[in-house]
Amino acid sequence: MSTFQAPKGTYDLLPPNSATYLAVREAISAPLRNSGYGYIETPGFENVELFARGVGESTDIVTKEMYAFETKGGDRLALRPEGTASVLRAALEANLHKGGNLPVKLWYSGSYYRYERPQKGRYRHFSQVGAEAIGAEDPALDAELIILADQAYRSLGLRNFRILLNSLGDKECRPVYRAALQDFLRGLDLDDDTRRRVDINPLRVLDDKRESVRKQLTGAPALGDYLCEACKAYHEQVRELLTAAGVAFEDDANLVRGLDYYTRTTFEFVHDGLGSQSAVGGGGRYDGLSEMIGGPALPSVGWALGVDRTVLALEAEGVTLDIPAATAVYAVPLGEEARRVLFGQVTALRKAGIATDFAFGGKGLKNAMKSANRSGARLALVAGERDLAEGVVQLKNLESGEQTAVPLDAVVDEVRRTLG
Repeated sequence: MSTFQAPKGTYDLLPPNSATYLAVREAISAPLRNSGYGYIETPGFENVELFARGVGESTDIVTKEMYAFETKGGDRLALRPEGTASVLRAALEANLHKGGNLPVKLWYSGSYYRYERPQKGRYRHFSQVGAEAIGAEDPALDAELIILADQAYRSLGLRNFRILLNSLGDKECRPVYRAALQDFLRGLDLDDDTRRRVDINPLRVLDDKRESVRKQLTGAPALGDYLCEACKAYHEQVRELLTAAGVAFEDDANLVRGLDYYTRTTFEFVHDGLGSQSAVGGGGRYDGLSEMIGGPALPSVGWALGVDRTVLALEAEGVTLDIPAATAVYAVPLGEEARRVLFGQVTALRKAGIATDFAFGGKGLKNAMKSANRSGARLALVAGERDLAEGVVQLKNLESGEQTAVPLDAVVDEVRRTLG
């Protein structure tokens, strides 16, 4: 056994379970790739200030959960705790918004890091697939992203998830609500850290999960009562578009999300089979984030869906994905000459796009056939000296046990025909 173990709050993704994670990433990204979103990949670490400005100085992510460090050169960096700020930074740096085709539509997949108490469904290292549409203010864009996420989840077979929807207003109406909320919160019995949060970003207090805080929030001013006419009209259009598309949602006036940059549309995907960690993904509109990090005004919207959480949701519903076996054909040579010949056949089958493996290590027939069965292959390609003398190999169906002699020059065609 190794002396070393994975760090606390992290996990190793290993076969065969890793195939499920890959299938989930593929399913989430498929609707995006079919809707004009191009792939982007950003570094695993960024300047600390990018997240402090964008995500928010008062958020738990920045104040408690971010892995920040100083390099030998004196730079202050942080492992990325979320994807939106990094993607927007990259798009601005590359001037993608100046290409004349807005919105810039991007999707990404990667690992993110937050220092928090490890528990089921919440890790210090986790995987997300995300999407961002940068540079356009259009309720149809908000609806599109919600619809694409809904489509992705349903393609996986998930049914018991809910979409929560809210509007957080904009720079016109939110300040009025902010002042009213601050007046209310300052009358509560709150600890010093929470009182500081009231001064910096009072909406974050509404997202507090502690029961001692939540029971005091009854009667708090509702943001919906303070929305300006423009925000009301915008939100209603998003709702109408979702309804027309047949996507069910629930209005949730208390939905805030944990990041400071959200404006107007905000939404969350929750699965009641996951207990307290019910959120599997979410997002919203962030019209002011570009300016927060030094860019021009670029109204934008996006989401991130947790791969780990989605896998847990699948398990909660008892959904098993139909994942093809990693190997379709397994080659079993008997003798050195057969090893040389069959290895050539393996290479030819792989070039033809057929997933093929080989009995490495000089295994005997019995052990090699056990390996063939364990691989999940449907067919075994077996050859010994007598077969080679006759110019054939034996093609064995591992499900039925049926075996057929196939000429060496016809192996690829016969395998392809048999596999269908």
